[in-house]
Parts: sequence; C-alpha cells; structure tokens
Amino acid sequence: MRYLCLLYVAEESMPVPGTPEFGQMVAANVAANKAMAEAGVLVDSAPLHPVRSATVVRVREDETLLTDGPYAELKEQLGGYYLVECADLDEALRWARVIPAASYGSVEVRPVVNMEATG
Repeated sequence: MRYLCLLYVAEESMPVPGTPEFGQMVAANVAANKAMAEAGVLVDSAPLHPVRSATVVRVREDETLLTDGPYAELKEQLGGYYLVECADLDEALRWARVIPAASYGSVEVRPVVNMEATG
C-alpha cells in the first residue's frame, strides 16, 4: 500500500540556507531518502517552494478564482512530501519517524487510494 507523508513546518523556524544548521537539515533529509531507497519503500520525495509561491484555484459557478499565496494563515505549512510503499500503516509510521520534519514540525501520514482497485 502507498502512503503519502506530508511534511508540515513553520517556514520561519527553518534553518537559513548557507548556515551549518541548514546543512545539517539537508544531510538528514539525504540520509532519510537513502535509508528509504535502500529499504525499497521510497517511491518519490521532494521539498516544495515556499508557501508564498503557491496559487490556490477554485471554481465557483463556472468561474475560475485564483488566489496568490496560502488560503489560510497557518503556523505550519506544507513543505514537502515523501511517497512510500509499505506493507501497512505501522511500517509507514516507522519510516515517518526518520523524516527530519518530524523533529521540528510534523509529518501527516495518509494512505493513498488505489484508483485501479476502485474502478
């Protein structure tokens, strides 16, 4: 089963690029990717650009409405994801623990619906 691990972090609490702390964070993410890849559970992962680069799309009464930036003011924003393929939720949760964002933000783990199985 596939699980999406959504990384939520407060952007202002993130280390500044170029600092030793930023380098440590990057190294920790590289190590998590490597461990998951070697275990054969990593399908994909990527960080996201800052939330200020987002565009929200809504369609109301056939009109497309666009909003720049985040829709809601939140302390933590979606900062990236890991897509893993695991035997069960327990295994996915064990892998979520090694994602560095779990230490300074949170990692939401959700099962992905297999659309081939539902159709």
